[in-house]
Amino acid sequence: MASRTNSTANGSATAELRAKVFEHLRRNHADVCRHWFDQIEVVGVDGANLTLLVTEPVRLAYLQRCCIPQFTEAAAAATGRLIGVQFVAERGAASQSVPAPSNATQAPPAEALFDDQILLSPDYVFETFVVGPNNRLAHAAAQAVAQKPGRAYNPFFVHGGVGMGKTHLLQAICQDLLRRSPGARIAYISCSTFMDVFHEAVRAGRMHEFRHRFRNADMLVIDDIHFLSKHEQTQEEFFHTFNALYQAGKQIVLSSDAAPSEIPDLEERLVSRFNCGLVARIDRPAYETRVAILRTKAALHDLQLPDDVPAYVAARIDSNIRELEGALARLRGMAMATGSPITLELAKQALSDGRPQEQRDAANQPTIQQIIEAVTRYYDIKLSDLMSKRRHKSVALPRQVCMWLARKHTRFSLEEIGGYFGGRDHTTVMHAVRTVGAKALADAALSSDVARIEQALRNQD
Repeated sequence: MASRTNSTANGSATAELRAKVFEHLRRNHADVCRHWFDQIEVVGVDGANLTLLVTEPVRLAYLQRCCIPQFTEAAAAATGRLIGVQFVAERGAASQSVPAPSNATQAPPAEALFDDQILLSPDYVFETFVVGPNNRLAHAAAQAVAQKPGRAYNPFFVHGGVGMGKTHLLQAICQDLLRRSPGARIAYISCSTFMDVFHEAVRAGRMHEFRHRFRNADMLVIDDIHFLSKHEQTQEEFFHTFNALYQAGKQIVLSSDAAPSEIPDLEERLVSRFNCGLVARIDRPAYETRVAILRTKAALHDLQLPDDVPAYVAARIDSNIRELEGALARLRGMAMATGSPITLELAKQALSDGRPQEQRDAANQPTIQQIIEAVTRYYDIKLSDLMSKRRHKSVALPRQVCMWLARKHTRFSLEEIGGYFGGRDHTTVMHAVRTVGAKALADAALSSDVARIEQALRNQD
């Protein structure tokens, strides 16, 4: 009887401790909290550590890499003493002890060229990807690739503007494949990291290690492949990596801000290979899709939203998913700061941020991407031509108009604007701004063109 009483008391104490830990997290670190935190179990607590059980591998890796400081703070607040936190995959597991150093002289191990651990976000799975008219093809193809890698669509190339959900799809493919085949070798990496690792391998004379890692993968997933632009040596290496994987029947998944043919300074042989599979575009989400996205994102954080709130936010923000997430974060932060429930009035206040009307109007100015789209549509030119080095008047003038509008309607610096146009120098942007400004005063036709483009931008609001 005494043993049963002690067990009940321990269980009650553990439940109370767990409740205190997660209450602290919700109150002080709401940004890291997720709905699946309810599935985390407390399996042990002693003088040194609070041990938490997380059986899903991607969630476990995410918590170990991203959430240790927040959980440690919460554990200390709940217990009233300094205590560590460890996440384990099975009951009875504990942190591996570090072996004592040997007195024997040994050569230090070579530093790894890259972190072999794939850090995937538990948020980015197919179940949380909201499907709409803007992304239906890309979503269906991504699911097919995850189910039949190397056989469905190879390569799979998805492109679209910033914040449209490309990374979500790439990570969903990885996580779905890992659930089906836990031993699958997936090389998931950003293009910029791929280039950094390649140059380090060349410098260190370790190309064999580099090629073994990427050419022996079951699936190669590279985000933002457009950064290969202008990097001839890396393009050469990637060309051979692509061929090795493709010929072996291994899956290749790529994402980009632009279609293969619109990536400037990309070798034609790579453009051809990128186009030989399925190329799917993701556009800006429609209103109904934006409402569904807001509801899905809110559910991930256990955030209760009245129906009129996502409807209002979706009507105000139509640019991309990241802007919607930012609005949701502001709304959550304001609700926590004021201690009030989320209402339509709070949403209006959160989006206006308490600023005067003229500042709110400035915040609603068009983005550079919207300006580029409006100019290319008005002058009927390709994005690839706009970003190219061509100096013909039919291209140079629209490019200068883009820069002039970006300088007038956004808060980006000359350097930042130049970066949007193929990495051009700030002096090029300055020259474009001065040229268009002077010509518009003297040339009625150009002045009319600019006015019409600005009207088109206003009509997008």
